[in-house]
Amino acid sequence: MPRLYLDLPLASGANLSLPEEAARHVQVLRLQPGDALTLFDGRGGEYDATVTQMGKRSVEVAVGAHHAVGRESPLDITLVQAVAAAERMDYAIQKATELGVGRIAPVNSAYTQGRMAGERAEKRRAHWQGVAAAACEQSGRTRVPEVATVRDLAELLATPPQADLKLLLSPRGATRLADLPAHAARVVLLVGPEGGLSPDEEAAAVAAGWTGLVLGPRVLRTETAGATLIALLQARYGDF
Repeated sequence: MPRLYLDLPLASGANLSLPEEAARHVQVLRLQPGDALTLFDGRGGEYDATVTQMGKRSVEVAVGAHHAVGRESPLDITLVQAVAAAERMDYAIQKATELGVGRIAPVNSAYTQGRMAGERAEKRRAHWQGVAAAACEQSGRTRVPEVATVRDLAELLATPPQADLKLLLSPRGATRLADLPAHAARVVLLVGPEGGLSPDEEAAAVAAGWTGLVLGPRVLRTETAGATLIALLQARYGDF
């Protein structure tokens, strides 16, 4: 059954016109009046819904019963991802969302190609938020992780987030997965761009409380490194 995320409050018994993008999705799926779908608004749970009217550019639906399903991980994960090339960044955000991260913080770093700021950065942030929402539709999640505004890594390191574990993925790391503590509830991951983080950035991260973690002898691409560690952490501390 199709699942759609709507960025507006939903309520059982409501009748509403779908936003343009959601309406276009329903039309592409060739749904007809009477067909069922599932809606969620990111506030928890999901709703039954039924298509009531199909227009050339509009779709009307009736919102049915709310189901208080919970598919979120007990492990609170934040991914700090250095901005990567377009397709790689999309992939990193998509897979991190599917795997259950709670928030994503894009950062500019020394080796970032095409540093972002201002209007361009906001447009990309909105695009990445859409990637995260689509990944939630596909994966069955009921809460969409927030994609934060792009900022410089140095700024983030100056006010580091609080967590039980702050892990920096690095081929030069001295810590392995087996060395991590037995329990953790909040984890922050820091992943560099295509060229990795600079030695100075790694040193600054360690000074700010991050632990350098190495995942075996092979160097992973930026778009697979975060997803790999998130999966391992979900198996160790989360719901895998």
